[in-house]
Amino acid sequence: MRALLQRVTYGSVKIEGELRGEIQNGFVILLGVKHDDTEKDVQYLVDKLSGLRVFTDTDGKFNDSLMDRGYELLIISQFTLYADTRKGKRPGFTDSARPDVAIPLYESFIEKCKELGVKVETGVFGADMKVKIHNDGPVTILLDSEDKVSRQ
Repeated sequence: MRALLQRVTYGSVKIEGELRGEIQNGFVILLGVKHDDTEKDVQYLVDKLSGLRVFTDTDGKFNDSLMDRGYELLIISQFTLYADTRKGKRPGFTDSARPDVAIPLYESFIEKCKELGVKVETGVFGADMKVKIHNDGPVTILLDSEDKVSRQ
C-alpha cells in the first residue's frame, strides 16, 4: 500500500462539480492499494503518518506531527500510484488491487484515520475527481507499506 502525503494549507475534492470534501491544514493523502495488501499494511501506514514529524515547530524545525497539531486529512483513492512504466509508453496497472480488494482496504484506512480523532474528508473510490492541493513547503512524502518488511 502506498500513501503519497502532501502537507497542505488547503485541500479539496469535487465530483461532478460538487464539493465532496475540504480541509485546511494537514495532509492530502493519495492512497494506492496493491493486489496483495492486507490490514497490516493499512495499520502500518496509519501508524506512520499519524506520528510523522513534518510540521514545523516554533523554531521552524520538523518536530510536530499531525497529531501534535490536530490537523486534518483528505484521503483520495489513487490506483495510479502502482503504475508500471518500465516498458513502452502506456503504464500498466497489474499491481493495483481490483475493487473487491481495494475498496475494503481503502475504507478500513479511512476508518482507522478517523479513530485518530482528527477531521477526515474523502473522495469517492473510482470516481473522476478534481483535487485541489495547496502544497505547503512543498512537503511531499511517499510512504510504502513494503518498507515495513525491509526494515524489520
